[in-house]
Amino acid sequence: MGDVMVDVHHVHKSFGPLEVLCGVDLQVRAGEVTVILGPSGSGKSTLLRTINHLEKVDRGWIGIDGELIGYRSHRGRLHELKEKEVRRQRTHVGFVFQNFNLFPHLTVLDNLVEAPVSALRRPRGEAQAAAHRLLERVGLSDKAGAYPRQLSGGQQQRVAIARALALEPKVLLFDEPTSALDPELVGEVLDVIKDLARAGTTMIIVTHEIGFAREVADTVVFMDGGTVVEQGPPAAVLDDPQHVRTRAFLSKVL
Repeated sequence: MGDVMVDVHHVHKSFGPLEVLCGVDLQVRAGEVTVILGPSGSGKSTLLRTINHLEKVDRGWIGIDGELIGYRSHRGRLHELKEKEVRRQRTHVGFVFQNFNLFPHLTVLDNLVEAPVSALRRPRGEAQAAAHRLLERVGLSDKAGAYPRQLSGGQQQRVAIARALALEPKVLLFDEPTSALDPELVGEVLDVIKDLARAGTTMIIVTHEIGFAREVADTVVFMDGGTVVEQGPPAAVLDDPQHVRTRAFLSKVL
């Protein structure tokens, strides 16, 4: 495994009086897959959204590949970056949402081409060729001309993964990528993510799929109450959890 790719340092985040993240520390090394588990309201999704600055942190900082996200450091103080610079940083962080978030008025191919052309200024022909390769990778090469409404939920989520990959990000974030799918469609999406893991893609995945976490994760992180309660290899956290809150959660879901 490589050097630290994602470095979350003592991150706090509140919404009004509700503190959602309470000093979270997390490191993800290049090429590793980190799976985050925890009950609803534990801060998992908020943590993901701070990593690509969809949510601003109140205290602490986040770095990706050695670069501060959303801020620059000057004389020991953090200064927020302009939105244009934040958008540039987000091109390095792919985000796959629960509900696909595809553009309904664009074909599958154009959903993949839009960001590389507009954000990275790639020639359209080059972006289209890359998009066709990505659609083949996720098993949807025959759907380039379809619109999202013509696809199943599993197919839409595979398109969303391909779209995230189109920017060649340094890290991929998944926020419960199978939670909006019918049970029979979950496997096709998890198979794509497993293939990415085998290829050495750095990923942080929030999921409730315990069996999948056991199979694909290098590190399992259990969050509760806005903190990281326990983390380690899947065999340690899932089979021999040390913290009472981890044991209580797993007893309900296994």
